[in-house]
Amino acid sequence: MFGYIKTAKPELKIKEYEVYKAVYCSLCRRLGKNYGIFSRLTLSYDFTFLALLQLSLQEGCDSFEQKRCAFQPLKKCNYCKNDSALAFPAAAAMIMLYYQLLDHLQDEHGLKRLGYWLIKPVFSSAHRKAAKDYPQIEAVVAAYIKKQNELESRGCKNIDEAADPTGQALAGVLRLCSEDKDQQRVLERLGYCLGRYIYLLDAACDLPQDLKNGSYNVLSYALHGQDAKAYAEKRIEPQLYTCMNEAGRALELLNIKKYKPILDNIIYFGLEETFKKEFAK
Repeated sequence: MFGYIKTAKPELKIKEYEVYKAVYCSLCRRLGKNYGIFSRLTLSYDFTFLALLQLSLQEGCDSFEQKRCAFQPLKKCNYCKNDSALAFPAAAAMIMLYYQLLDHLQDEHGLKRLGYWLIKPVFSSAHRKAAKDYPQIEAVVAAYIKKQNELESRGCKNIDEAADPTGQALAGVLRLCSEDKDQQRVLERLGYCLGRYIYLLDAACDLPQDLKNGSYNVLSYALHGQDAKAYAEKRIEPQLYTCMNEAGRALELLNIKKYKPILDNIIYFGLEETFKKEFAK
C-alpha cells in the first residue's frame, strides 16, 4: 500500500494519538512475530487503519502494556497485550507487499531491479505463510493484481475503469473485518471509496515521473500538454473529495464500538490533509 490513509495528528487528542501509536506499534510487533524481523520494515499507515477498524468492530476493551521497541531498545512503546486480532491486517500487509514487489521487478531496471530480486526470497516465504493462513485475502489481492495488469497492458484510458480494481480490492479486504452481512456491505462501500482515493492520489503524485519514464499512467492520456500539478488539482481533487465524502457516509453506518474519534479523524481530516500535502510537493 501507499501510506495515504493516516491521521491528521494536530486534530487528535493526546490520548487518541497514544492509542493510535499503540496499534501501530502492536501491528509492527505482530508482523515480526508472524513473518520475521524484516517484515516490520513494510509497515504502513494504511494497514494501521485496517487494524484499528477491525478492533473498533469488536466487543470488549483492549488493554495495553509498555515494552521496549525492537528497533530502539532504549525506547518503551505501548503495545496491545493481546495482539492476536492483528494477525489479519499483518497478513494483508504481507500479501499486498509481495505483489507490489513483483510489480517492481517487472517495472524497474538496473540496480533497483537487482535489489528487488535479492529480497524476493525473504518475502516469498512470508507471502506463502500469509496466503496459507488467509486464503480469502490472497484471492482478493491476486484478482486485483490480475485485473490491474490487464488494464495497464491494453493502455486503459478511462479513469473510472482504471481505478476500479483498487477499489474492489479494498472493498474485498475490508469486508473480511466483519461476519455481519449488513456491516459487510457497508465495509465494502468504505473500502471501495478508500481504494479509489488511493489509486487516484497515487496516479496524480506519480504523473510527472511516469511522463518522464514513459510508464503507464491513466492520467497521462487526458493531460494534453497541461501542467501535471495544475491538471491534478483541477481534475483529480474533486474526485478525491467525492471519495472522502462517500467514505464518511459509509463510516457513519458502521456499528463502531470503540476508537470512533480516531477513525473520524482519519476519514474527515487525515485524507484531506494527506492529499493536500502530496499535491504541494
